[in-house]
Amino acid sequence: MNMKTSVAGVEFKNPIIVASGTFGFCREYNNFYDVGQLGGICSKGLTLEPRNGNMPVRIAETPSGMLNSVGLQNPGVEYFIQNELPFMKSTGAVVIANAAGSCESDYVRLVEILSGTDVDMIELNISCPNVKNGGMAFGVEPDGVEHIVKSVRKVCKKPLIVKLTPNVSDIAKNALAAERAGADALSLINTVAAMAVDFGRKRPVLDAVTGGLSGPAVKPIALRMVYSCYKAVKIPIIGMGGIMTGKDAGEFILCGATAVQVGTANIFDPYAALTILNELTNLCERDNIIDVQTLVGGLRIE
Repeated sequence: MNMKTSVAGVEFKNPIIVASGTFGFCREYNNFYDVGQLGGICSKGLTLEPRNGNMPVRIAETPSGMLNSVGLQNPGVEYFIQNELPFMKSTGAVVIANAAGSCESDYVRLVEILSGTDVDMIELNISCPNVKNGGMAFGVEPDGVEHIVKSVRKVCKKPLIVKLTPNVSDIAKNALAAERAGADALSLINTVAAMAVDFGRKRPVLDAVTGGLSGPAVKPIALRMVYSCYKAVKIPIIGMGGIMTGKDAGEFILCGATAVQVGTANIFDPYAALTILNELTNLCERDNIIDVQTLVGGLRIE
């Protein structure tokens, strides 16, 4: 059985990728199992300079989900290149660098730097607040998506994945904008804007008041959005949002995802991504599916 897949010309040994911000730079997880068995590893969100992130409380459990407002804590791109990238490459999994910024020039410079390294792909996190536009995320409006992707595309020498936010009125329009601007692939969805309240303290649970909701609670939203974008664009899609089992992964593939990212599941089960891979493989064997890619977009609408 063939579990290989290809995204924007990059071959993955299987469709399971670990999502940005949930797997660190993979060192800790490699103590549990050989992470090279996975298709790909996406780095923490990287910025030009090191960031300490937000003050705690910055992670909170919610029914069937998790809220986070970590604030892109990371050691900065230069530290990543010198100290983390060599180990990530040594695993044999496809390495995706997640790029984040606060203004257009940050993104352009960051992607320019990453393009000169051994990363296999770059994932553009356009859910970040644009400090020069009143804090509105780059990825909210199609014009903003198209503008930032065009700017980055000029300096990006690696296959470019654009990560879309679900906090929009019509995600398919943003997907089309990214495709027009030169994106090689899309990944979706990022977290859903949300909050939690501590009634006893009469205060928000998170210090930043709001955060991003992930986990099983967002899966129905994510499936719908992946399906909508698959019908709208011709470039490949990496689906994510509440994937906890191999069956979940298969559902995203049926809705049009060429590969999937596993995020929140890694937080409470360090073996989650490997378990999901094994479950998906067993499901394909059970249903006599010779090539997992024959499932892509195979949802029956009658």
